[in-house]
Amino acid sequence: MKVYETNDIRNVALIGHGHSGKTSLVAGALFAGGATSRLTRVDEGNTITDFDDEEIARKITISSTVAAAEWNRKKINLIDTPGFNMFINDAKAALAAADAALVVVDGVAGVEVQTEKVWSFSDEFSLPRAIVINKLDRERSSFERTLENVQSVFGRTAVPIHLPIGAEREFKGVVDLIRMKAYSYTPDGDGKGKEGEIPANVAEAAQKAHEALIEMVAEGNDKLLEEYFEKGTLPPEDISVGLRDAVRTMRMFPVLCASGLHNIGTDLVLNFVLDNFPGPADRGPWKGTLNGKEVERAVKDSEPVSAFVFKTVADPFAGRVSYFKVVSGVVKNDANLVNVRSSAAERLSHIGVLFGKTIQPVPDLHAGDIGGVAKLKETLTGDTLADKASQITYPPVKLPEPSIAYAISAKTRNDEDRMGNAVHKILEEDQTLRFYRDPQTKEFLLAGCGQQHVEVIVSRLKKRYSVDVELHAPKIPYRETIRGKADVQGRHKKQTGGHGQFGDCWIRVEPLPRGEKFSFENEVFGGAIPRNFIPAIEKGIVEAAEKGYLAGFPMVDFRVVVYDGSYHDVDSSEMSFKLAARKAFRAAMEQAKPTLLEPVMNVEVQAPVEYAGDLMGDMNGRRGRIAGMDTKGGTQIIKAQVPMAEMLSYQNDLTSMTQGRATFSMEFSHYDYVPQLQAEKVIAAAKAAKVGEVEEEE
Repeated sequence: MKVYETNDIRNVALIGHGHSGKTSLVAGALFAGGATSRLTRVDEGNTITDFDDEEIARKITISSTVAAAEWNRKKINLIDTPGFNMFINDAKAALAAADAALVVVDGVAGVEVQTEKVWSFSDEFSLPRAIVINKLDRERSSFERTLENVQSVFGRTAVPIHLPIGAEREFKGVVDLIRMKAYSYTPDGDGKGKEGEIPANVAEAAQKAHEALIEMVAEGNDKLLEEYFEKGTLPPEDISVGLRDAVRTMRMFPVLCASGLHNIGTDLVLNFVLDNFPGPADRGPWKGTLNGKEVERAVKDSEPVSAFVFKTVADPFAGRVSYFKVVSGVVKNDANLVNVRSSAAERLSHIGVLFGKTIQPVPDLHAGDIGGVAKLKETLTGDTLADKASQITYPPVKLPEPSIAYAISAKTRNDEDRMGNAVHKILEEDQTLRFYRDPQTKEFLLAGCGQQHVEVIVSRLKKRYSVDVELHAPKIPYRETIRGKADVQGRHKKQTGGHGQFGDCWIRVEPLPRGEKFSFENEVFGGAIPRNFIPAIEKGIVEAAEKGYLAGFPMVDFRVVVYDGSYHDVDSSEMSFKLAARKAFRAAMEQAKPTLLEPVMNVEVQAPVEYAGDLMGDMNGRRGRIAGMDTKGGTQIIKAQVPMAEMLSYQNDLTSMTQGRATFSMEFSHYDYVPQLQAEKVIAAAKAAKVGEVEEEE
């Protein structure tokens, strides 16, 4: 592929709900532009942008991928993004490289939950966008019904510039409402329509839609509005100028129609992208930080070189592959740049244009272009590469924390040795994953955006790195605390052949507010206990608290005051007072009303409004407290606080309750008391597990 200048580049993300046909639309665009020799298909597993084994097997997009298409002597970087809730955050990360977005909507299902979510992502990045009603050749598809649905969700500024000719299996062409021309297609053809006159059966509807388009275009442009009032219409060239301005200022969101599967309307979509979407420089400068000050950097070749890494792919053969957008300057092959975060020097050997899993070599990439390079040493997603003399840094995309965690364990000792290294390679690729060891339960946890997300990672570990692991529900990190006070003595006395052991302390124990953990105070006076033994008393209590009293969970949120005691000149030692403190702790627990605490999570569920009643009832059944409700378009947002123990199976239950149309996020909120009935079950289970461990050791 040849090198393109900034003005001849468009960076477009295809976003939308899963199975809306984004990958098929990209495949059609690549074939129409001559990048592929035939129309590839998702069901055949040979598309350019869904190349991962898991994507081919599951027939869904899991990770954002870039493929460059050439159209009318210009270059369009098409970013194919995931549409299912488990992987949707990867779409958000990819939008950092886009200058506009095509929101793909299924002509049967209409606007779905994730469509609204990616729309909100586009709002965050202030991306101009258009809506493509896709799959209009499917049975039960309807352009009119879907358009009505789109306008009810996104408003009247979603205005059609296309009308379909035919419906369902008879969908064979598209009316261009700007030029008032019809384009007919051969199913599975090259994607280039044959121009002709508008058929009589759609002429009236086309004229009505044409007039509505003119009104909307003129509405925000005083010059065009004046012309429209004078003449009662606008010529195609003025409509085009007004539309381009309205799209780039996000006053309008044009609605197009297509079939990615049979390559109908693809050429009109590509023409629209070139004519109406902004180029990289048109979007204005990027904001960054230079020498501690906020600055703006224009997207120009003449500026110092800087590039933003928006994605990392862990390839078992090529190593780490970095996807980057050239923000300013010209990145040349073998360029030496600095990773601003780590201050590491990076040599960009063999840069190229991204085309799915391959990188097509080019000598240089101009400002605004997207490229890829392998084997950077220190560079990760969100990093900035810059000229050593002008080390600007751009802010990384903020992604939400993972919503669910699973305990992960290696199947064999050999797998255990290699698991950590393999997981960390995948962590470089996926920013929405977390891998850590719970200090309380001692389990290794893999946290992701849902069960399917984590299962995909487990599958990749096996296929890419030959590491076999098992997933299971994590242990709940319960804790213990007290509700009452106690005033007790701990006395340790042991006489042996030589020196004896003697330690004696009096302590007061009382509860602390939630989250205060532990406090130790010394009120001994008069030398009842020498000062050098006080730390041993504290250590004895801390060690005893770690092992708990009721069920072996750590004791938290309590204060201990040591105020009296006695010692022996010869027999007292640090160990004696430590053992005395342990006895005092156990005695105090008998009086201080010990109880269990459980982690409570902040949960936010987004689902179609019709499921709100069922979801609220389910939350109540999980001992949840509803904290608030909000409606946004056709989506109901439910916020609640729910015990972690009740959320372990929520992913699967939510999917079955809503046919997979709902999403949820979850993060830790606080610890709260476990109700008596549940506490008794937890204590009994913990004691049984302890007995089992003892028997196993014997």
